[in-house]
Amino acid sequence: MSTPLKLGIPKGSLQNATIELFRRSGWKINVNGRSYFPDINDPTISCSLCRAQEMAINVEAGILDAGLTGLDWIAENNSDIHVVSDLVYSKVSARPARWVIAVAYDSPVKTLADLEGKTISTELMKYTQRFFAEKGIHVNVMFSWGATEAKVVTGQADAIVEITETESTIKAHGLRVIHEMMLTNTQLIANHEAWKIPEKRDKIEQIALLLKGALLADKMVGLKMNVPETSLEKIVSLLPSLNAPTVASLYNSNWFSVETVVSSDTVRDLVPTLMKNGAEGIVEYPLNKVI
Repeated sequence: MSTPLKLGIPKGSLQNATIELFRRSGWKINVNGRSYFPDINDPTISCSLCRAQEMAINVEAGILDAGLTGLDWIAENNSDIHVVSDLVYSKVSARPARWVIAVAYDSPVKTLADLEGKTISTELMKYTQRFFAEKGIHVNVMFSWGATEAKVVTGQADAIVEITETESTIKAHGLRVIHEMMLTNTQLIANHEAWKIPEKRDKIEQIALLLKGALLADKMVGLKMNVPETSLEKIVSLLPSLNAPTVASLYNSNWFSVETVVSSDTVRDLVPTLMKNGAEGIVEYPLNKVI
């Protein structure tokens, strides 16, 4: 590659989760003190820290070739970029976050129409304005620099539009959700011109492939066990797998080694069932990537 791929890493709440995801994918990113240009163990990539809110703007302008940001900030800025891949991860859980409209618990507001003429505080200002304009509801949207939940409590706003995963902060401030406005998750995005360059496109696609492989591996584990010949068919029938389990005969024995990859959610119920049906020496091990 003639020039390194200029890759944006989201600064802020997603920074540590993103760096950890890259580590599991094979890239080690080191953030040095207050520098906005982390080191990475790949000479074909040049990293920059960038706020998620500004990532799509910088990718669209060509300041960055590619980056990771939320679907919400792409929508907020109406950015003209190439979306390469969905990457569902966050600082809390591996599920999409939600932008919701919330009001005080004792507010008379029950529906969106009840917000007519009211003041709404949010960081997602332009999208919120478009959202209510499309529904023909006139509201005053006020930009929030942070601590948005407190705006209703202090009387600065009648409602807020805020992002949440668990609603715990919203409920802690005595608020209740009246509408879910948008689901959002992290996106790997690319500048259109960078995407046309074969070497950069190949690199971006490599990043997407390995990041998605690492995310999938988070939800799966490997299982390995010894099974007597008399129980082999029954054990194989019990095992979910990506294709089919690997079966190999043990040396000079009528036993077999059986290995498979399964969803981590199934293990606690699956292992006792396997043991009851003749499996022994069951080993569970983590996976780095599933591709």
